[in-house]
Amino acid sequence: MLAWTGWNFIIRPVNVDESPRPGENALHYVLRLAETKARASANEGVQPGEIVLAADTIVVDGDKLLGKPANRQAAVEMLAELRGNVHKVFSAIAVYLPEHERLLTDLCVSPVRMREYSDSEIEAYIESGDPFDKAGGYAIQNQSFRPVVNFSYCFASVMGLPLCHLVRTLRKAGIPPILDLAAACQEKLQYTCPVFELILKGSDPI
Repeated sequence: MLAWTGWNFIIRPVNVDESPRPGENALHYVLRLAETKARASANEGVQPGEIVLAADTIVVDGDKLLGKPANRQAAVEMLAELRGNVHKVFSAIAVYLPEHERLLTDLCVSPVRMREYSDSEIEAYIESGDPFDKAGGYAIQNQSFRPVVNFSYCFASVMGLPLCHLVRTLRKAGIPPILDLAAACQEKLQYTCPVFELILKGSDPI
């Protein structure tokens, strides 16, 4: 998704503890992790003029925070729990400007309705290996499983990087986009987004 932006970038994995703290809600959790990842990456060393972008995503079902399933059984339980219901996806970004020691964060919350997929579909999807690096155990963009129905919010946020939120955050730092990212995102995802204008104006759909 970063390749759609037109910016040059490097990927710098960081090792941070992603365990939720006792009593921590989804909003504080994803914002904390995005910030922690950004600062950890900056500590690895950045060149003059570089900025650091980090993100974190969590699936929230009622009062449960659903991260990446640790094993097959966890993936089965997550997908069965989400089936036919509406949950929320919280995706946070953190932009860190080391030269100014400035950190900017933003958050996108998208409600997601899952379809009534069958147990056999869950098994086939797990066999593909796709669930194990995804919060909630699913990828909204998976063309074989197609777990989500009637979606009308930020598609990119459920994939893990809300691009219009990134644009509006970078604008606060005086960094304009190279491309029309809202258009590029919709073209790449083949999705007509009903909320991008609101987001780019600084509002949020929910």
